[in-house]
Amino acid sequence: MEQSPRKNINFDNTEIAFRNKSNGELNQAYWLFKIISSNFLTNVGPPITNFLLNVGFPIKGAIKATIFKQFCGGETIADCEHTIEQLSLGKVGTILDYSVEGEDEEEVFDFTCEEIIRTINRADGDPRVPITVFKITGIGRFALLEKLDAKQELTANEVKEFDRVKARCLKICQAAFDKKVPVMIDAEDSWVQNTIDELALEMMTKFNKQGIIVYNTYQMYRHDKLADLKADYLIAKETGFILGVKMVRGAYMEKERKRAAEMGYLSPIQPDKEATDKDYDESLRFCIEHIDQIAIVCGTHNEDSSRLLTYLIDEKNIPHNHSHIYFAQLLGMSDNLSFNLSDAGYNVAKYVPYGPIKAVMPYLFRRAQENTSVAGQTGRELGLISKEKARRKL
Repeated sequence: MEQSPRKNINFDNTEIAFRNKSNGELNQAYWLFKIISSNFLTNVGPPITNFLLNVGFPIKGAIKATIFKQFCGGETIADCEHTIEQLSLGKVGTILDYSVEGEDEEEVFDFTCEEIIRTINRADGDPRVPITVFKITGIGRFALLEKLDAKQELTANEVKEFDRVKARCLKICQAAFDKKVPVMIDAEDSWVQNTIDELALEMMTKFNKQGIIVYNTYQMYRHDKLADLKADYLIAKETGFILGVKMVRGAYMEKERKRAAEMGYLSPIQPDKEATDKDYDESLRFCIEHIDQIAIVCGTHNEDSSRLLTYLIDEKNIPHNHSHIYFAQLLGMSDNLSFNLSDAGYNVAKYVPYGPIKAVMPYLFRRAQENTSVAGQTGRELGLISKEKARRKL
């Protein structure tokens, strides 16, 4: 069959990218990315900010008006309403992401479980909130997952503790199934990921028989994840469920390499960026080849991979708005991808983190560090904002 011609999408169209930003918001974003590009915010900022917050220094207002406003929807689900509406004006959906991290108490895990279900209930019946998300470490103790991954014997109390983790996971996925609201399980550090993968497969086997409800996340900066994806596809095909795939490059590279070096095992990270890009793009090709059996969320800020997926969709004559294909980016970043893709008719959603300011600070500083460490990201954001400022004659 003759392939349809490749339609080149323009990710440099800043008029579409920033259509819903006022002049004031555009200027504020410009100065924020200027600050992020400095080493102060990424290297010195976290310990100073955490210290000031812990001693009660009144900087919460400044954080809320700047970095928090850029990358988060608010402190509660209700606070996110403005962001949900603003994104929907550009035909971009919202992925509500309760971004509280690093907790260890059972009561907190129970609360987080109920909060994730509240995001599912909020999404129910609202096409502006098409997908939800959670982390297994939000509903279970990291050290417990680490022990499971290491195949260490659990105590009787730990067995009961893990039963509670599984029960919370099941409760969330059951709520998602009942409301027909898809939910993604985020990827985490490699030394807890096997346990997360097993839980995700169990949930997909149970809930993805009739349609896509549960997604697992595959970090392609790991050299083993393309093989894992293909193996999971075979399980899905044989068992009769739709494989939910959220595809990302990865978020913990430096920590992964450091731990591998310190503990003397082979790093799970690809040897270089080219290998990561190759596996990421190959995974897109594989998913599109099997789009009836696989539902994909292409989580990336990479223009080349985003463009490749649009080509693959066109070459297979797949509708742009096919229910098994979503593009996803983070709130406050890569608006040129999100809004130009949505303008071309593709399904697009933004991760919209929310939670108490102090609790989401680790997330915010990761975003700042990501913008600084990813080659050209901050410069790219600044260049696009500058282009739009010039177009508006600001």
